[in-house]
Amino acid sequence: MEEIRRHMTKVVNVGGVLIGGENPVRVQSMNNTDTRDANSTLEQIQQLYEAGCDITRVAIPDMEAADALKTICSKSPIPVVADIHFDYRLALAAASNGAAKIRINPGNIGSEDNVKAVVNICRERNIPIRVGVNSGSLEKALIEKYNGICAEAMAESALSSVNILERVDFDDIVISIKSSSPLLTIQTYRDLSSKCNYPLHVGVTEAGTLREGIIKSSVGIGTLLAEGIGDTIRVSLTGRPVDEVVAGISILKSLNLRKGGITFVSCPTCGRTQVPLIDLANEIESKIASMPYDLKVAVMGCVVNGPGEAKDADIGLAGGKDEFLLFKNGQTVRKIPSAIAAEEFIKEVVKLGEERLNG
Repeated sequence: MEEIRRHMTKVVNVGGVLIGGENPVRVQSMNNTDTRDANSTLEQIQQLYEAGCDITRVAIPDMEAADALKTICSKSPIPVVADIHFDYRLALAAASNGAAKIRINPGNIGSEDNVKAVVNICRERNIPIRVGVNSGSLEKALIEKYNGICAEAMAESALSSVNILERVDFDDIVISIKSSSPLLTIQTYRDLSSKCNYPLHVGVTEAGTLREGIIKSSVGIGTLLAEGIGDTIRVSLTGRPVDEVVAGISILKSLNLRKGGITFVSCPTCGRTQVPLIDLANEIESKIASMPYDLKVAVMGCVVNGPGEAKDADIGLAGGKDEFLLFKNGQTVRKIPSAIAAEEFIKEVVKLGEERLNG
């Protein structure tokens, strides 16, 4: 299978996590806790970390939140990005208190002296700056120039902000430039990728709730990643941040951009199915999803979609009449009654996974 050819970008160090270049595409999320509550924020960061998150971002609405970063950043298992709007002093405080990256829009934090102040402390502490532009906040002048919001206007806005940083001799930069439209997101990142080599943080903003959000994000993020564009990703959902991480990892794994952990596949069922496959597949997936084993696991509805179509799976089930065939690498092992199929199969997955882990 031919691998995706990544667009080579500048390597940036975010609190010890390298992004850009040939480094893996990283999964990012954003806490929805009140940053001023350091304990609850750290509790959620731990959940994100355990789900596989590489970097998280927290909102910094005021100085109390910036001060809380002293505790949060010192105890967080992953790098913490400070999300700043308008007040450059919050960026200075966040950098002083341990933020691994500062997210700003250089165009909305005041004078060039304010930008220089942020740049100076970030340079001193080797903290990258993420330039963030959203379609909903695009400058009126650019909307008028291009007769509306479009990819060219979005890219120009981002590069204009980048130029502000470059003019004060700062290039430790990451760019994000998001839209709630997957198509506009794709077009914008394509345009931006052709015009710079800074690492790109990719996502579809305001994507929606779990169902619609994952669909839109998969279309937008997945298309760009398949074209080699994107160094970090966030699946933006109206829901639990942990779900963002799980979805992001699944997108990466579907493109062979992330290895490890369970890869779960199941068939859509049809008239040949004579077992309660839908309930069984949901039960099995929920119980094995977080297991550490690097296995491809299949739950299929019949012998047609069993050892045949899923023969590349390490282990799987294929439905018969009130029973399942257990197969490994396309070879049938034994039959399992439908009533105990989930329990028995999970035991087999753990057994095989442990064998692989222990050599």
